[in-house]
Amino acid sequence: MISDVINAKDLPKLDPVFGQLSFDDHEQIVFCNDKDTGLKAIIGIHNTVLGPALGGTRMWQYNNEWEALNDALRLSRGMTFKSAITGLNLGGGKAVIIGDAKTQKTPELMRKFGEFVHSLSGKYITAEDVGMTTDDMDTVREVTPYVTGISESKGGAGNPSPITAYGVFMGMKAAAKFKFGSDVLEDKNIHVQGIGHVGEALVEHLVNEGAKVTISDISQERLETVRSKYNVTIYGGNDVYSEEMDIYAPCALGATINDATINKIKAKIIAGAANNQLAEDKHGKMLQDRGIVYAPDFLINAGGIINVYAELENYGRQEIIRKTENIYNTTIEILERAKANGVTTNTAALNMAKERIEARKKENS
Repeated sequence: MISDVINAKDLPKLDPVFGQLSFDDHEQIVFCNDKDTGLKAIIGIHNTVLGPALGGTRMWQYNNEWEALNDALRLSRGMTFKSAITGLNLGGGKAVIIGDAKTQKTPELMRKFGEFVHSLSGKYITAEDVGMTTDDMDTVREVTPYVTGISESKGGAGNPSPITAYGVFMGMKAAAKFKFGSDVLEDKNIHVQGIGHVGEALVEHLVNEGAKVTISDISQERLETVRSKYNVTIYGGNDVYSEEMDIYAPCALGATINDATINKIKAKIIAGAANNQLAEDKHGKMLQDRGIVYAPDFLINAGGIINVYAELENYGRQEIIRKTENIYNTTIEILERAKANGVTTNTAALNMAKERIEARKKENS
């Protein structure tokens, strides 16, 4: 007779959360499950020293739960530093919902997710991210006040994507100023990878400035729509990383700068909206060694959180634009600091963010 009881000592040692490479002294990880709606979600709260953890909810068809967990960990950590370096009194958090947003998302699922958010009593405030819309945030708002990015008709700041794109545009111009001596992007060859809401809005800014824009995306329908709207070029090759270009703007999912791509990259500047563009910290050093200017993603894509933060602080459109345009100045400061201290731009940005967090810790101690 074969027993179905397995002794713990016979199992491989597993570290489900604390042993993950993406775990960085996170304060809290919440696993959310509801059989009736099919909800399976993970909320990562990284750090709340500066304030409540604010970060969007992403719905994605992950390959497995480990992948979803690591995404929640990496994204929530990035939100901590994004808020800190932007000067916002917010901590870092993020949520992921496992599933296909096109076929599995329902109002009931969103409300149930909102109930889990509400159970945290404001320690985590959610917002829109990949696979989510302003309407979804309105649905969440039905069961909890701890949500931002709701529609303007309901008193919110609306879709954060255009402001996110504007911040990336500002950061890109700053990187061009640092690399080329001018922040004018006219006639620069720029590849925008991923043309969702943020990517398309970025394309519009670049076209208006006279840049030569090439686009790529997994959706052929999106490509055709954006090409006809802005008269840009659809990338027809099979290895964008090997192409000659002035600026590479990753605006889809993260980790496109990795062991397989980094030695092929010919762009002079990397500046895009995607989170966690570097698969590992070592890739920042590899870019630096090759003379490629990397504008840290969590700095230049902070326009979205600036936009939703307005709902919490009750400031208007003019102040949103002013704070977003300041990304230009902070990017220049980071690039200059990295050069002066002989560190990567990513390290310089992280250090600046951590300095603010540590200063607040001392104030509170």
